[in-house]
Amino acid sequence: MMTTYIPTLRPDVRWMTVPVLLTFVLIVCGPANAEWKKHAVVKEATGMINSAVANDADGDGLIDILSSYDGRVVLLRGPDWKPQTLHIFNAANSRNKPRTSCIHSCLMDVDGDGDLDFCGSNNTVFWLECPDDPNGQRPWTFRTIDDEILGTHCLITGDVNRDGRVDLIANSGRPAGKTMIPDSLTWLEVPQNSHSANNWIRHVFADRDAPGGSHYTAIGDINRDGRPDIACAAKGGQVFPGGEWFAWWQQPSDATTAWSKHVLSDQQPGATNIHPVDVNADGKIDFVATRGHGRGVLWFKGPNFTPIEIDSKIEGPHCLATVDLDNDGDIDIATCGRDVTGIAVWYENDGHGKFTRHHIGRDQGSYDIRAIDMDGDADLDLMIAGHTSKNIVWFENSIAK
Repeated sequence: MMTTYIPTLRPDVRWMTVPVLLTFVLIVCGPANAEWKKHAVVKEATGMINSAVANDADGDGLIDILSSYDGRVVLLRGPDWKPQTLHIFNAANSRNKPRTSCIHSCLMDVDGDGDLDFCGSNNTVFWLECPDDPNGQRPWTFRTIDDEILGTHCLITGDVNRDGRVDLIANSGRPAGKTMIPDSLTWLEVPQNSHSANNWIRHVFADRDAPGGSHYTAIGDINRDGRPDIACAAKGGQVFPGGEWFAWWQQPSDATTAWSKHVLSDQQPGATNIHPVDVNADGKIDFVATRGHGRGVLWFKGPNFTPIEIDSKIEGPHCLATVDLDNDGDIDIATCGRDVTGIAVWYENDGHGKFTRHHIGRDQGSYDIRAIDMDGDADLDLMIAGHTSKNIVWFENSIAK
């Protein structure tokens, strides 16, 4: 049995800072002709597109895309991507005025009927029920998940309390005075009567313990105790005091009580993304992170979580994918800048945590990136929700072995 040392906090200490290691990994930029083929799904919307998810929603063997923009949630059926409106945002649905698009979204079989429903965050966290006949043209039924948490920048799924049912993890990233659950992280349990319940069962595991502009979360068993833990990142600055951190919360034996916070670093301007993965194949959990409202990609080497810069120059890497892109058995990294002049890149892992940067594409904004086999050729492509580019595109993998 392998024992892994994980740093813990003394009972009287909540915050710890890890100094930045002044060791950098050599970055080699791929040539311009190495760009992946770019496919446009939505060429240009009226407003920003912040998130998109994909699966075979209608069971025809082809990938479809679900997203929200221009005041509605749409299903874009492959291969021609003709949009079908699933829901039109309406202020009557919630106490909170909706934006024209979700800031984030995910897929989840909420009602246990074997198909994937759409969950979105648009001031209200909600779900749309996938009908028994997804080929029909009727709108999907809108239901509220939680309309009291606010500033929900991320929705992910996982079986938090290990009861065999998938839960939803959502942040409440607004300060006191804006919401009754300020600066917090929650996990939301599907009620037994999911079709008639007004709200899901909310568990606040980081109660006023996640200040600043909390962004994206990730779930994984970080300390190898058999219970899933949750990591998060937050940007800071004058508008979001208390941010600029990467941290993870350790789940106790009772998942409904407060969790223990472990700060990896609180000197990370623009922090947005963090994923627990084994980067160097040593059997210990590491973290890959980005500063999407700043600059840079880095990883924290376990078990002591020593920070190592991968690329200190990339601007605004607001999205993050940690997957095996070249089919060589290790974890690679992909990201894209958030502005219209953003570049999409992937970092090839040598299997030991040394990375080489390769070019994917240019002039593409992104808030969201998903690794999925879009064309059925057994490798992972990259789908991007364009944010300031106001588009949805996917880049065809050109390097998988």
